[in-house]
Amino acid sequence: MNSITRTAIQAIRRLPQLGPIVTIPRRQPLPRTFTTTTFKMSAISANAFLEAIKNRRSHYPLTKEIPLSRERIDEIVKEAIRHVPSSFNSQSNRVVVLHGAEHEKFWDIATNVLKAIVPADQWESTGGKLAMFKGAAGSILFFEDQDVVNSFQEKFAAYADRFPGWATQSDAMLQFTLWTALEAEGLGANLQHYNPLVDQQVAAEWKIPVSWKLNAQLVFGGKTGEAGPKDFKPIEEVFKTFSS
Repeated sequence: MNSITRTAIQAIRRLPQLGPIVTIPRRQPLPRTFTTTTFKMSAISANAFLEAIKNRRSHYPLTKEIPLSRERIDEIVKEAIRHVPSSFNSQSNRVVVLHGAEHEKFWDIATNVLKAIVPADQWESTGGKLAMFKGAAGSILFFEDQDVVNSFQEKFAAYADRFPGWATQSDAMLQFTLWTALEAEGLGANLQHYNPLVDQQVAAEWKIPVSWKLNAQLVFGGKTGEAGPKDFKPIEEVFKTFSS
């Protein structure tokens, strides 16, 4: 054995003694997890909805020639009143739709009531407006059922003072919804408020329940032109946003 071999053997002997060889099994990969959340897309986009809102304007005067049937108008009204939200799902909104001669009858009532109280020197202007509304195709009368409001005040006493305001907010949403929907169907409309002057006669003529309080009248018909330009306040005055 030469000197090189002896030196190599001595070096190996000086290495630390190792324990038995252990075979480590191969690590199995962790199972992957996937998010399966799905999002249901709306039938219309927000942009389409906002465009309908932008197109909703007050139109004067209106005609009796309209691009859709009375049945379609009634269908739109029924769908709106069913789905417009109300606080605690109270469903206090009530609606009466007047077509044709019934619509004209409403504005005859308004004319007779106002003619008795408006000064003669102001009647020409007032009478002209009422005749213009009568010349439209129909009217939608908006009511709140006070029996419903009162029952929720009793049921939820802690919020009793809030329910009248909440009911009015729901009614306003219904007015806006129908106004926008009729505009989307090609009609023109304008919103009027001849209550409470006409309340008693309206209730008698159409047998309206005493608990229904009249809030507004949406006059609808065919357009005679486009609405004029609309002015807007600077967005900085009416909008704020905060993020973190």
